[in-house]
Amino acid sequence: MKLTICWLYGSTMNIYGDRGNVLALAQRCRWRGIEAEVVTLGVGEPLEAGRYDLFFWGGGQDREQVAVAADISGPKGEVLRAEVEAGAPLLAVCGGYQLLGRFYRPHDGPELPGIGLFDAWTIAGHERFIGNIVVDSDEFGEVVGFENHSGRTYLGPGARPLGRVRVGRGNNGEDGTEGCRHRNAIGCYLHGALLPKNPAIADFLIAAALRRRYGDVTLSPLDDTVESAARASAVRRAVGTR
Repeated sequence: MKLTICWLYGSTMNIYGDRGNVLALAQRCRWRGIEAEVVTLGVGEPLEAGRYDLFFWGGGQDREQVAVAADISGPKGEVLRAEVEAGAPLLAVCGGYQLLGRFYRPHDGPELPGIGLFDAWTIAGHERFIGNIVVDSDEFGEVVGFENHSGRTYLGPGARPLGRVRVGRGNNGEDGTEGCRHRNAIGCYLHGALLPKNPAIADFLIAAALRRRYGDVTLSPLDDTVESAARASAVRRAVGTR
C-alpha cells in the first residue's frame, strides 16, 4: 500500500516545528510497511482532485497568509474542500487552520477570506498566547502541544472543537475550546510538532487515508513507549508553568 501526503504551502507556511508532523506521518506509515510519498504544493500550483490521500497545512506569518489566501480562494480551495467532504483526512495548524475557516481579520490590511471548511472565524488580538498547552479530547484523550498565536478563533454552531483546554489559552482564551473538527479534518493551534507526541491523532489520519484509498484496513499497532513518555513530559512541563 502507498499513501501520498500533500504538504500544502510547505515552503512558505512552516514554523515552530510544523515539519515534524509530515515526518511523523511518513515514518509511522513506513514502520508499518506502507510506502509514503510527500509532495509539497506551493502558491500557483494546482491541486489535482483524487491525487492525494492526506493533507497537512502548517502555520505562517501574516505576510505569507496574504499570498496563500489569494491562492486558496479559487479552484484550489474548492478542490480541497471537496476532498475533505469526500473523506480525505487533513491536519492544519495555526495559519492553515485560520484560512480553513470563514475569514481571518489581521491587525493591518484587508480581511483575508478562508475557504469555509470550518464554521469558524479568526480575528487578530493584541495579546500573544505563548506556552505549553494541554487539551482533553473525547476522541484522542490527552493532547499536548505548544501554542504561539495572537489570532482569536471562534467556532460557529456548525463546528465542534478538538477538545477542552486544561492548560493554556486555546482558540481564543475565553471559551475554553481548542481546535476544530469536521469529518476527518482537524484544525488547531498546537505547534511543537503535534503528531510525534500525539500518535493517536497521527494514526487517525493515516487510518482515514487508508480506508478512503483501499477500503476496510486495520492499522497494525506500534510500540509508542517513547511517544507516551514525551507526552507525559510535556504535560508535566505544562502543569509546572501554570
